[in-house]
Amino acid sequence: MSDEISRRDRLQATAITTLWRALAGRGLDILWRLSRLAGPLVHRFSQRERRITEANLSVVYPTTSEAERRHLARESLTHSTATMLELGFAWMGDPERVEASIVEVHGRELLDEARAEGRGVIVLAPHFGNWEVLNFWLSGHFPFTAMYEPPKIAPLDPVIRHGRERRGAELVPTTPRGVAALLKALKRCEAVGILPDQEPDWGSGVFAPFYGRPAYTATLLPKLVARTQARVVTGVARRLPGRGFALHFLAADARVYEADETTSAGGVNASVEAAIALDPAQYQWEYKRYRKTPEEAAGDPNFRRARIY
Repeated sequence: MSDEISRRDRLQATAITTLWRALAGRGLDILWRLSRLAGPLVHRFSQRERRITEANLSVVYPTTSEAERRHLARESLTHSTATMLELGFAWMGDPERVEASIVEVHGRELLDEARAEGRGVIVLAPHFGNWEVLNFWLSGHFPFTAMYEPPKIAPLDPVIRHGRERRGAELVPTTPRGVAALLKALKRCEAVGILPDQEPDWGSGVFAPFYGRPAYTATLLPKLVARTQARVVTGVARRLPGRGFALHFLAADARVYEADETTSAGGVNASVEAAIALDPAQYQWEYKRYRKTPEEAAGDPNFRRARIY
């Protein structure tokens, strides 16, 4: 059975890599047109993604009409499709073309000022727009370290790793050894990247409000800040459909600097909300951000009733 799974993984990896390579040289206008064609099909036929997206939007925008939320769900899945189609461009495309696609950079002074003050920079990079383009730019302009978890399809690991490292980024594992590497990079006044909107394992987070609903949020950030005095910014690559990307670096909510982990986690989530406000359709709403619940943590036997998915 394991040999069959391995063979299947190799076939899937070959097919996916071939697709990325074929799309790597295409213009962003073509990739966006393909996304506009495929996005509605994803919304119609990918029931899981549609269900989770619409459940999240019902929590986040409760006063918005159902028709408006359905429209936003379709737009969001179109942008998620665009991100997938643009992976070959970000990882395998000519570096000069990728760099040229970044036509606007807002807030770079937040990073430059921190380094001039002898401080490292923690970049909170939510799943918004094309975060791989953000990684490309950061690793080309600053010494940059980011955590990396190998993909479920193991043969894709060297392809993804090469794509993310090709501009000089250092990828470290999501383990204590990786955390130690982040601390060392920050103490060298470098930049590190953290995904602020992934649900951590039990014991590695706290519940903090995300659009008013408790979301289990990682507590790595206050630990890094306490030991390094780093500056925290939120970074996103906002898609300019068919034209390129605009990078936005935003000052994080002031609560991220608090020692109390719950308070800091609330600041992290508020920082993500501020980035999403740039264009809510570009956020990856199909992720189960509210999967863990306080009821489950408290051992309530009826905790499943509190779930939205």
